[in-house]
Amino acid sequence: MPKSKRASEAERGKLRIGDDWNAITIIALSQSNPLKAVAEFVENSIDAQARHVTITRGREHGAHYLRITDDGDGIPRDEHGAPNFKYVATHICDSIKRRLKHDGITGLQGEFGIGLLSFWTVGEELTLTCAGADGKTHQMTMRKGDPGYAVTQRRTLFAQHGTDLLIRPLLAGIRQLSGEKIQWYLASELRDRIRHSGVKIKVVDRQARQEYKVEPRQFSGRLLHQLPAAATSVGDVYLELYLVEPGQENRVGLYRAGTRVLADIAELEAFRRPPWSGGYLQGIVDAPFLNLTPGTRLGVIHDERYAAFCAALTDTEQALMGQIEAQRQAEEEQASAQMLRSLQKAFREALLALPAEEYDWFDIHTHGSKRPGRHDGEEIAGLAVEAEGAPEPTRQKQFFEFAGPLYSARIAPATCVVPVGESRGFRAVPRDKSRHLVEHNLTFRWEIAEGGGRLENTEGEVATFHAPPEPALVRLRLRVTQGDIACEAEAVVTVTDSLLPEAAAPRETAATRHGLPGYTFQRAPGELWRSRYDAEQNVIVVNNAHRDFVYAARAKALKLRYISRLYAKELVLKNFPGLAPEQLLERMIELSLYTDENLK
Repeated sequence: MPKSKRASEAERGKLRIGDDWNAITIIALSQSNPLKAVAEFVENSIDAQARHVTITRGREHGAHYLRITDDGDGIPRDEHGAPNFKYVATHICDSIKRRLKHDGITGLQGEFGIGLLSFWTVGEELTLTCAGADGKTHQMTMRKGDPGYAVTQRRTLFAQHGTDLLIRPLLAGIRQLSGEKIQWYLASELRDRIRHSGVKIKVVDRQARQEYKVEPRQFSGRLLHQLPAAATSVGDVYLELYLVEPGQENRVGLYRAGTRVLADIAELEAFRRPPWSGGYLQGIVDAPFLNLTPGTRLGVIHDERYAAFCAALTDTEQALMGQIEAQRQAEEEQASAQMLRSLQKAFREALLALPAEEYDWFDIHTHGSKRPGRHDGEEIAGLAVEAEGAPEPTRQKQFFEFAGPLYSARIAPATCVVPVGESRGFRAVPRDKSRHLVEHNLTFRWEIAEGGGRLENTEGEVATFHAPPEPALVRLRLRVTQGDIACEAEAVVTVTDSLLPEAAAPRETAATRHGLPGYTFQRAPGELWRSRYDAEQNVIVVNNAHRDFVYAARAKALKLRYISRLYAKELVLKNFPGLAPEQLLERMIELSLYTDENLK
């Protein structure tokens, strides 16, 4: 038989549903989210021009129920003026709204004629009540799993305007669905529909005895203006995007005509990339021309309209990436400034506890202050180098700089090494809660809590410790009182007959010392150095392409500790030139220990 004849005799026909009821069951159970079903019921009220919608959650006669009432136009009437429940029940997948849209009516959301069936995912029975033009009240009842429906008249004293939808009993898995959850879901799901229609929605949770007003969700951050227009041949895309602090909770929702389709546009494969997935954006992308999957309306059909939608956002993505990169650079600069302040504060506190004569290079205190442990008159330079003998300009003290009540005390230095038979001074550092130095109405009492030696001037701010003739570990104790307030502090003194050797290189003088250096970044991928000190610029250069920096940069606290370690390394190398490697390591451990205590 010729091939053309066989082709002409091929059987042809149209697809048909073999089991109508099985198809209806599949459609009714296709909605996976009961909150989405509630949102569709509310949308029906908005489409019916309702001005007020009330959602009531409660329990009656032992059965949980959900009721949605509105003051809209109700169910379209038949030729007799009664609500056309028969059409609703017998024209599944043939929505009246589709025909109204075809006739030019705008602002309607539904189009598939299956929204009412989603009550199967909420409860067992649905009762829909609406008044007719004759003033009589009619109601339709449908049950889950039952192919039948019933329309009856309901005796009422007065016909109520609008529609009343009652679902009961609720399914066991959603009986704990709270009014607050319904409020939050609708605020996002119907955000623009609520804004544009002006409908007032409230949720009455009778079980929790709470009432919630559904307000359109407000986004945080900075609204981005002057984004490139996203236009296609089938319609324009509306963009309302906000630049926020990065976080995993930040998402951009995909909407169609004011109703949310996806909570996160990055769920779509084409948008699973920055800027949509970076956590820097909040807001909405509304494309009213997209075709949605009929069963759940939680997916987009990847047709030519979707392709046009993706292409229209190309320029927008580039503009957003530029905005995000600018914010990221500003964040890095701010984080670096904050990190430098944290490091400076930590090292200042550490050097209060460490022996002053061993850490002369760390010149980080303000002009005119006295380094704890030095004799009167031994003033130190500040962060900036200043010629000796230059008078310090007088400045009137601000109110907030005056010290408050005594809050804490410490001994400076808190640890040191003293040769046998020699002496050194220790100073009390009393502070208020804001860490201001307290100077008035104080009494001091020094004592040796453990070990040998003796103390001189035990009731003064500065006490002198005379080391015993034998090596020992000595603990000094200080008690500072101000009225009824008392604070205590301790210091540890290592008395030894052999000290670390002096540095081979001469120490820098006070006139040439630098302050605590800043730091900067330099990308040097593949190179092994982590940091180095630039003496000319007085900065520590950090290799931010080193694998250790990349690892530490995952968390702010880890990054801060890593840079602190680099500081300790560079400062010890600079301050103790010529020491043996093992002695440098000892100094680095010492400095890191006292710095970490104050690193925040």
